[in-house]
Amino acid sequence: MRLMTHGWPTRAPSGRVAYVNGRYVAHAEASVHVEDRGLQFADAIYEVWSIAGGDIFDEEEHLDRLERSLHELDMAMPIARKSLKFVLREIARRNRVENGLVYLQVTRGTLRRDHPIPSHPPKPTLILTSRSLDVHAIDHRRNAGVRVVTLPDQRWARCDIKSTGLIANVLAKTAARTAGAYEAWLVDRDGFVTEGSSTTAWIVDGEGCLVTRDLSNAILPGVTRRVALEAAADAQIPIIERRFTPEEAAGAREAFLSSASAGIMPIVAIDENPVGDGKPGPVTRRLQELYLAAAAKKAGAEKGL
Repeated sequence: MRLMTHGWPTRAPSGRVAYVNGRYVAHAEASVHVEDRGLQFADAIYEVWSIAGGDIFDEEEHLDRLERSLHELDMAMPIARKSLKFVLREIARRNRVENGLVYLQVTRGTLRRDHPIPSHPPKPTLILTSRSLDVHAIDHRRNAGVRVVTLPDQRWARCDIKSTGLIANVLAKTAARTAGAYEAWLVDRDGFVTEGSSTTAWIVDGEGCLVTRDLSNAILPGVTRRVALEAAADAQIPIIERRFTPEEAAGAREAFLSSASAGIMPIVAIDENPVGDGKPGPVTRRLQELYLAAAAKKAGAEKGL
């Protein structure tokens, strides 16, 4: 049996495939050394790309953020950017992912366990995996909207670095799901929303302006956020980058979240309080369309279409 995946013929795989340090291996057998610093210290960063219709969305923007995170932690790119782009496509192809994700992790490498960053670091560890997502479930959430709960932000002070040290995020996401919500919005000591446990937080204020928190060390510079802001500006939708409180969000016309995996996702309730009329609003719907169009256009340009 032969399959066609995004235009390339391939054999039907017996299972998922991972990429680890230059080798494509069976996902179930992929491993790193017990003293890899990513395992020992979360001394690692990661990135996630969305794949839609076989296209990698926002590829260059995620690569830009990858390089920024590595620079902030004084880590080297594990391979050249051009080579990495090839591996991104190949890992998706080998896993036959038409709609899903590519996950990448770079660690500082393997060395005898010791806290300080080594003066002569080993070669970085590079890991990629890819999997399909249930697009019908995502579409259902986009049409119906989701609920969020607010929780104290207990993360470290450099949330602008996409580090794998995510235990505070894990606890927040778990608390949200236990409460029957899709996401947790995190609130800083001053009472302002920073972002979600794995998403960017947005509202539409009473004047119809898009509002999302301004960039700082307190939040991750979301790639979907960046592309959505560019698309909104091109469409002349008013934008304000500033802090907002959970109370303002609950009284806003609309609220939504954004991420690579979710795209633009409407929020219909915050802490059991309905947002607007409790349904996805027109500005959110419009931004969904604008973002998808902008991301698809960039993906097509990357393929040379």
